[in-house]
Amino acid sequence: MVVGIAVIVVIAFILMFTVGIYNNLIKKRNFVEEAFSTIDAYLKKRYDLIPNLVSTVKGYKEYEGETLEKVIAARNRYMSATTPEEKIANENMIAGTLGKLFALKEAYPDLKANKNFMKLQDELSNIETDILQSRKYYNGTVRNYNTNCQTFPSVIIANMFGFKKSPFFKIENEEEKNNVKVEF
Repeated sequence: MVVGIAVIVVIAFILMFTVGIYNNLIKKRNFVEEAFSTIDAYLKKRYDLIPNLVSTVKGYKEYEGETLEKVIAARNRYMSATTPEEKIANENMIAGTLGKLFALKEAYPDLKANKNFMKLQDELSNIETDILQSRKYYNGTVRNYNTNCQTFPSVIIANMFGFKKSPFFKIENEEEKNNVKVEF
């Protein structure tokens, strides 16, 4: 009788322990998804401003058509991406092309004086600050979630129930880490 009760208590403890770890993993995965959706909202806001920015710069397209085409192509790739990994990769591409677009104002004084361009640049600059803060939060939640998925004993539950590591939002290639160089 005592052995039976002890077995039931041990099974109940293991079950409660497993449920606790499982619920914690679900909570952390939801934080990661929420953090990514915040980044996604800011990026969408940024990408909604890009057509206006491109329209403002179109007068200079004769000289800078390639830069405009890269910005538009990168925006379109991001908008059609479906997974966080695809969105992160496409976001890294557009960050560099936007820098080149803003560097155009140094070469074209008329563009630098264009109020619409300057207003759009200010709006995008504010959004970039929000995106940076969102990336920090996202990467922090990913770190916590991934750590939970990889440390004992939660790694056992994570593997049993198919919890996978989430990707960090980071710059992938060296070119994007460097300052933008515009040559005329």
